[in-house]
Amino acid sequence: MSIKESLAAVPLFKGLSEQQYDELAMVVVDQEFARGRTIFSEGDDGVGFYVIISGQVKIYKLSPEGKEQILHVFGAGEPFAEAAVFAGSSYPAHAMALKNSRVFFIPRSAFRELIKDNPSLAMNMMASLSMRLKRFAHMIEDLSLKEVPGRLAAHLLYLGNEQGGASDEVELQIGKAHLASLLGTIPETLSRILTRMQKQGFIDSAGKSVQLLDRQGLEELATGERRLG
Repeated sequence: MSIKESLAAVPLFKGLSEQQYDELAMVVVDQEFARGRTIFSEGDDGVGFYVIISGQVKIYKLSPEGKEQILHVFGAGEPFAEAAVFAGSSYPAHAMALKNSRVFFIPRSAFRELIKDNPSLAMNMMASLSMRLKRFAHMIEDLSLKEVPGRLAAHLLYLGNEQGGASDEVELQIGKAHLASLLGTIPETLSRILTRMQKQGFIDSAGKSVQLLDRQGLEELATGERRLG
């Protein structure tokens, strides 16, 4: 697809006129990042934001000891680093391509000019940031109040809702090492918990495919009403 066609497929840019799509396409910087390549580092100047056209990107923080905590994993059609548009400060975390990715970089100054002519863009972006804030609140609650089995159960139920709701089969969107980082644990602990969940009939796991056999039980684990034996 052309840059203009790709922009039209992004929910954030829904409702633009043909002229506005043309104007936006002229300021987009079309970039490709190989798997494992850094897109920006924490502290870099926040000169604009990004939209994923294909691939997958993780946003993460590093502790002084080098421990990684994944904050978000984004896929095609999703923007990231939008706060740079409004704050104009440095990026507060690192961004790295989890897969070979094509992303559009949109400079802050050019996008702010476009917002002046189309305020609905600002509303779309605020909606995106609001959803991000809601997910952050859930993450903080999970990491501070729930044990790892509860965090994993909540994540599996979230994937079930995101991937169709009615189906009891979900696909893990990231590898288990990255999933462990997202849940605030280590891969060895995550593997043990997945095995225990499978033995106790909550799930059936094969590679990245997970069958949710007992949604009620998973909900009880997620809320802390039940503990993994």
